[in-house]
Amino acid sequence: MNALELRGVRKSFGLTEIIRGTDLHVREGERLALIGPNGAGKSTLFSLISGQIAPDAGSIRLHGIEVAGLPPYELARAGLGRSFQVSNLFGSLSVRENLSIAAMWAQGQRLGLLSRLTHHRPLAAQVDGLLDLLELGTRERAPVRDLSYAEQRLLEIGMTVAGNPHCVLLDEPTAGMSRAETQRVISLVRRISEGRTLLMIEHDMNVVFGLADRIAVLVYGQVVTVDTPEVVRRHPEVRAAYFGQHQAQEAAGHA
Repeated sequence: MNALELRGVRKSFGLTEIIRGTDLHVREGERLALIGPNGAGKSTLFSLISGQIAPDAGSIRLHGIEVAGLPPYELARAGLGRSFQVSNLFGSLSVRENLSIAAMWAQGQRLGLLSRLTHHRPLAAQVDGLLDLLELGTRERAPVRDLSYAEQRLLEIGMTVAGNPHCVLLDEPTAGMSRAETQRVISLVRRISEGRTLLMIEHDMNVVFGLADRIAVLVYGQVVTVDTPEVVRRHPEVRAAYFGQHQAQEAAGHA
């Protein structure tokens, strides 16, 4: 069964067609990585799926329901969560307050004052669980602007799953991180993807091949292959279009 299905999706900006009749099926409960060279249209495809922009043509189905063109808040209520390349956080508020706002918004709650959050027990318990998941409990009262870059990325992932979405989109979750920070994020992604469907854009091939059940390769706005990491490693079009011959040979040598 597919959690997410794209059929014939197209998107142009002016005379330039970015997404050119893309088909993609993401199976229920799998971790699928979307890779491709710069300019392939990966972020545009994510924006189409998550409702930031509407497709010009084609179908996007979430758990069998047509969602193409729906606004982000309706998609969130339908079970889709998305993170972004650039952190989208409230810098002057604390870690706990950011998580509380994300959880409230996802549930459709409207609490007027942040000071009232501490008196909302179910919400507080949910945020406690998220803080444990993120391993940010010691930082819960810290303003987000005081967090390290890696901690902010962890928090954003936490906010993405605060509404308990069934399908999660992560856009370059390890970008700009050290090896140790990357390992911390990988561990978190493994945990948050248990029992969920995950679609992620990622440029670090160690992360991709270590996390993904399958890999989809996007080239010039079209998915050219979707397969297991072992098969994708050796795909000739992937070598030419994404890795380059030298890098692909190295990747194959480490298989």
